[in-house]
Amino acid sequence: MGIVNEPKIKNRLIAAIRELLEHRALWLYLLCEEAARQGLDWEKFAPDAIRRCGLFQGEAMVEKGDTRSLKGLKKTLFTKPAQWVFEMKIIECTDDILSIDFHYCPLVKAWQKQSCSEEEIARLCDIAMCGDRGIAESYGCKMDLPKAIARGDDVCQVRFHRTYSQKTPGTCQ
Repeated sequence: MGIVNEPKIKNRLIAAIRELLEHRALWLYLLCEEAARQGLDWEKFAPDAIRRCGLFQGEAMVEKGDTRSLKGLKKTLFTKPAQWVFEMKIIECTDDILSIDFHYCPLVKAWQKQSCSEEEIARLCDIAMCGDRGIAESYGCKMDLPKAIARGDDVCQVRFHRTYSQKTPGTCQ
């Protein structure tokens, strides 16, 4: 199996932006590693902290765009430069559905550079995705990840969706 995560877009500016995202992933890894060294179970608090960051970011985007439409989320967060950095393909975009395939992940690359095991990479990815789940919650919807590069899949399938029968927004749990 194994995680395959190599970029196809090699532009120097895109590579520089990826390095910034790798640095963010390195912070997450080192914070979690240090928590474990100090006897803390980081998996009990890291998801909630990252979710709070996503909620903060999501609410700011909702206010900026003055809409909870997922078309607004695409326009605000998944811009053309972001699409190049993560080698994204927009599969579907409506007011209530946003489906994106990511073909490269700088966060996974950072964890690979730290020689994290595939299990550690999958766990770190789950935590990092809590930010996206928080953003989804800000938009009144849920975010699913049926496939993930961090789990050895060939793509990350990020799926935001709103169903009007939902009584509560999605959470990171």
